[in-house]
Amino acid sequence: MNDREITEGSLKKVLVVEDNQDNREMVVKALKFNGYQVIEAVDGQEAIEKAKAENPDLILLDIYLPKMDGYEVTKRLKGDYEVRSIPIIALTAHAMKGNREEALAAGCDGYIPKPIDVRELPKQIEHFLKPNP
Repeated sequence: MNDREITEGSLKKVLVVEDNQDNREMVVKALKFNGYQVIEAVDGQEAIEKAKAENPDLILLDIYLPKMDGYEVTKRLKGDYEVRSIPIIALTAHAMKGNREEALAAGCDGYIPKPIDVRELPKQIEHFLKPNP
């Protein structure tokens, strides 16, 4: 796909929720480089507001956020009829035993531990963006 083939309407929209500026910028750059439209949020409350306003195709969500943690954000979004179908992928440096299960139990559709491999990230999220048969 070249630049002329990409239009705003055809880009998959990803909401990146990350309070650490360096981590957020790294993920945003990797996604934009791979042809995604990116929306950014820095805390749990902003994540909910932007998810409802922007209706992204996918949410990459840090678990430990200011104002409201990622588990609570996930529970609220999955409990909201208008946005519950948006896949939510947990991104967290807390990759201890049980963290993946806790994220999935909260309603996350996937889990990617940090540090994030920016070359692998688009491949890791791609199957969550494909329509279900």
